[in-house]
Amino acid sequence: EARFREMVAAGELLEWAEVHGELYGTPRAPVEEAARQGRHVVLDIDVQGARQIRERIPEAVLVFVFPPSAAALARRLGGRATEADPEVARRLRNGRAELERARDFDYLVVNDELETAVDQVRAIVEAERLRPGRAVDLDGDVQRLRGEIDEFLEGGGEASK
Repeated sequence: EARFREMVAAGELLEWAEVHGELYGTPRAPVEEAARQGRHVVLDIDVQGARQIRERIPEAVLVFVFPPSAAALARRLGGRATEADPEVARRLRNGRAELERARDFDYLVVNDELETAVDQVRAIVEAERLRPGRAVDLDGDVQRLRGEIDEFLEGGGEASK
């Protein structure tokens, strides 16, 4: 816990929260390195962490993952061998409160069938990648294509490539 608090104080965490008496956080360096490499980063965080991400990285895309039902959520939480029933009830109450923040997210995915939910998240990543504001070198691509069009027109319709 002391090391975690040191990391918080030093700004080494992109986001962090205390949830159910446990400390969770995302180290900043690997996320920033992946972003520099042009890779997409997917984090599994709660609404507190998502709020911090939105504050620090306004262009981040937030996906709220819903359980298909309260019964499914309780079953999933109950599946954790380390949690007694009071702990499951506490987590359910927390989940109920987190639902109020769903509108703060950009997309919603219902995690009924894992494969379908993963496909939906992949589709979101791909759709966001194709948005003009997210293109790696949109200005360069536009300039290149404009030049090619000019060459095409000047050459009487002959494509140079």
